[in-house]
Amino acid sequence: MRILVTGGAGFIGSHFIHVALEQLPDVEIVNLDLMTYAANPANVADVADDPRYSFIQGDIGDAEVVAKAMQGVTHVANFAAESHVDRSIHGARDFIMTDVLGTYVLCQAAKAAGVERYLQVSTDEVYGSIDEGAFTETHPLNPSSPYSASKAGGDLQAFAYMHTFGLPVIVTRGSNTYGPNQYPEKLIPLFVTNALDGEKLPVYGDGGQIRDWIHGRDHAAGVLAALLKGTPGEVYNIGGGNERTNMWITEQVLEQTGASRDLITYVEDRLGHDVRYALDTSKAQRELGWKPEISFDQGLADTVKWYQENRAWWEPIKSGEYREFYEQQYASLEK
Repeated sequence: MRILVTGGAGFIGSHFIHVALEQLPDVEIVNLDLMTYAANPANVADVADDPRYSFIQGDIGDAEVVAKAMQGVTHVANFAAESHVDRSIHGARDFIMTDVLGTYVLCQAAKAAGVERYLQVSTDEVYGSIDEGAFTETHPLNPSSPYSASKAGGDLQAFAYMHTFGLPVIVTRGSNTYGPNQYPEKLIPLFVTNALDGEKLPVYGDGGQIRDWIHGRDHAAGVLAALLKGTPGEVYNIGGGNERTNMWITEQVLEQTGASRDLITYVEDRLGHDVRYALDTSKAQRELGWKPEISFDQGLADTVKWYQENRAWWEPIKSGEYREFYEQQYASLEK
């Protein structure tokens, strides 16, 4: 088995590479990553010398690069994506280019290579917001942000290649993911690193938005299970079953870092902000034999500890481009 992993130097993609190398002794991994701002070579540094692993720097929207990376590949796991909702509100072009056009280029190359499985990694955000109950895989798509619309476009593009050309496509839709190595623009690493530095924790609105949280390794294991055992043409929800409000997350971060509540700063709510996400993962558990293994309480505690002990990983990130975006996003929003 030779798996092309796109976006493998990013957060969830790097967890997937580690899980695949651990579970599949005979696998070969080809990591194709453009190395944009959210990718980090440190995420895969410990496997760089593994003979089963190789790295190619390149854009999934570049047909020539993708064709070369696809040589000898039997399976594709597409993690490559622009993924931060806030950035998509400021400008959606990069999201469309990567999440839609890049998916098209990958599907074209995968079709030409005759791969056995093509897995599109998507998000629960394509379903929109839900007041009660949980999304099943048959729930209609109703994306609210430019980000989620671009991901929905990628899903539909991939399935179009299955229905038109017979490409064996599987889609996973994951809930909010957290854990070590996550770029500190996302909620948990942002709040943890800000708390450790005594900086404000910018809470959107009243902090009552609800998300379902899953650890990066559990999410990666779910994607691998879908790639190996999933049925082409099917969607599998990959969620942790841990619904929490953003304010609950905020309180836990403050408690576990020992930071002051005075750091809480309420800012104007995000445009088009979905109120609640929740996933029904019974299909994945039933058909893939997968279920999340890391409890949220333990996973969050371990994640906070990781950021406490790995300042050398995240401190250099929180400058330059990151600082410019952060100030643009939050400075003008404070109530």
